[in-house]
Amino acid sequence: MNEIGATGAPRDDRASDDDARHWFEELADHMGEAYLRYSFTKGTVQEVDFVVERLGLVPGQRVLDVGCGPGRHSLELARRGFVVHGIDISGTFVELARAAAVDLPNATFERFDARRLPERPDLAAGFDAVICLCQGAFGLMTANDEDERVLLGMREALVPSGRLVVSAFNAYFAVKYHLEASFDADRGVAHETTEIRSPAGTVRSADLWTGCYTPRELRLLLARVGLVVEGVWSSEPGAFAERAADTESPEFLVLATRPN
Repeated sequence: MNEIGATGAPRDDRASDDDARHWFEELADHMGEAYLRYSFTKGTVQEVDFVVERLGLVPGQRVLDVGCGPGRHSLELARRGFVVHGIDISGTFVELARAAAVDLPNATFERFDARRLPERPDLAAGFDAVICLCQGAFGLMTANDEDERVLLGMREALVPSGRLVVSAFNAYFAVKYHLEASFDADRGVAHETTEIRSPAGTVRSADLWTGCYTPRELRLLLARVGLVVEGVWSSEPGAFAERAADTESPEFLVLATRPN
């Protein structure tokens, strides 16, 4: 498959077919459309409202959705007139997104590993905005250099003065409240075992690993890849807002710009 989408980016499945599978792919295969039943996926409209307003986006602009999952943010943006290209490492999620976008030619989706974004000159400087929300890619890596490669690729995809919004798990919150998980203080990675359901209701056990960050770490990391941080705010799904960073919210939301 090598269809050209509205962004000019190829929609193909080359990204991870020959690579070792990321741990999340097996979980996505099991959950399928049942992923969209989880409560944290229900705040899409509010989240997109915030992103559009805060970034000052206008219909017709190009948006890259990194770790798009089944496409909920991409689809909402496309319905509002934006040209959106979503990438995700899960082929299952990408196919769900494509099926949902059948009447939205301005939304295209591609199976691709976000860690390889710096290898995509066809995407370079192609987008007015980049989003990576609800730990779609950033934060699901288990090594800091992997998160750095994801951020570098997102920076390269932006036009000069383009802006991005990325969410990250709050390390303070993870240590203080996530008692059912173990926290590797050296690596900044939380691990938990949970249950996930298939669309038919079949339950299986799953291991989750999540990179967690402090605001200082996020500012340093984004600066290292050449992004100018405008704000780091406490956040949670469905309640995006400019709230001062604290220890009580599960996530941080970061707004940054690619300099001219």
